[in-house]
Amino acid sequence: MEVYLVGGAVRDALLGREVRERDYVVVGATAAELLAQGFRPVGRDFPVFLHPQTQAEYALARRERKTGPGYHGFVTDFSPDITLEEDLLRRDLTVNAIAQRADGTLIDPHGGQADLAARTLRHVSPAFSEDPVRVLRVARFAARFAPLGFTVHESTRALMRRMVDDGEVAALVPERVWQETERALSESRPQVFFEVLRDCGALAVIFPEIDRLFGVPQPPQYHPEIDTGVHVLMCLARAAALDAPSTVRFAMLAHDLGKGVTPREEWPRHVMHESRGLPLVDALCARLKVPNGHRELARLCCKQHTNVHRALQLRPETVLKLLEECDAFRRPERFSELLLACQCDAQGRTGLEESPYPQREFLETARAAASGAQLTGAELAGLGGPAIATRMRQLRLAAITALARGPAASPRQE
Repeated sequence: MEVYLVGGAVRDALLGREVRERDYVVVGATAAELLAQGFRPVGRDFPVFLHPQTQAEYALARRERKTGPGYHGFVTDFSPDITLEEDLLRRDLTVNAIAQRADGTLIDPHGGQADLAARTLRHVSPAFSEDPVRVLRVARFAARFAPLGFTVHESTRALMRRMVDDGEVAALVPERVWQETERALSESRPQVFFEVLRDCGALAVIFPEIDRLFGVPQPPQYHPEIDTGVHVLMCLARAAALDAPSTVRFAMLAHDLGKGVTPREEWPRHVMHESRGLPLVDALCARLKVPNGHRELARLCCKQHTNVHRALQLRPETVLKLLEECDAFRRPERFSELLLACQCDAQGRTGLEESPYPQREFLETARAAASGAQLTGAELAGLGGPAIATRMRQLRLAAITALARGPAASPRQE
């Protein structure tokens, strides 16, 4: 039995990055032998075991043969006679196909170290094309390592395009698409994930609602970048720069989906794009089985972002109505995320990345002031149920009315 450290741990150590997880490949062993040593099996699709002390993952060396479309269309062999080189050959990228012995010696049969130095993401072999998940993984790695100057090798980009043309990407299961997407959203350059998918044609297959935004113009006086797709990715980049949670980052992808279905004769204006976008948000979330928290904020942002942008121009009654429609009193944390998302939308525009967004502070202050309105014990004793709600609304409106309006309204934003 021989054990090698493989994959991301070796890659990240060579890049000088923190190593968070260590995965090992075991050559010349069987599942029974690992079980006899106290390893615990956890793999569903192939034998993976947890070390009895460290809980690190140990996988038996394997070779695979493609038998059908999609992620599960493989026959896998875990025979103890499989070599390390055979196991490394079926990995996705050369930078992930470097192994390390216990003494620190590196085994690098596919030039992974050279590609690390060249800041290149390149596939190991033509077998890359057999697994459509690898298209998503390459895009995610591109998003992660973009700050270090990594780009996808042209040969790999061409292979990914052929995979899309051959229908492999269409066979991806929703759960795996969302898993990779959510991880990509948390990377430092999440917009790169979608740029890589668009380059190979996968965006149109997996995220058609987002893909159709590219080439759709917006009024240049509000959107110097003009292109709606470019704007959405700029919003996503701004969300990452502000260290926004993944719910806010997903909302940036979804907030302007309605502009993709605006009739051409109405361009570059997009009247009612908020209501037109809601069914598209619902369809995207249902198809990919997006978690409720992400879906709810995406819908709220799609529906209300233009109202939030106009907050400094609204009458107190309309501000209160906006707070009520956003459920801001019962769910203040989600409302804060909405305001952060709207700030990212306002700043996701060419030349406006650092522009002030006073609407966020104003609405947070208005919510806090209205939430602080309380009925006295005497008032509660003298009022019935519906009357209590009416009186509370009056007090909240008075609190909002009493607020100083602060800075003048910023330029209109759509």
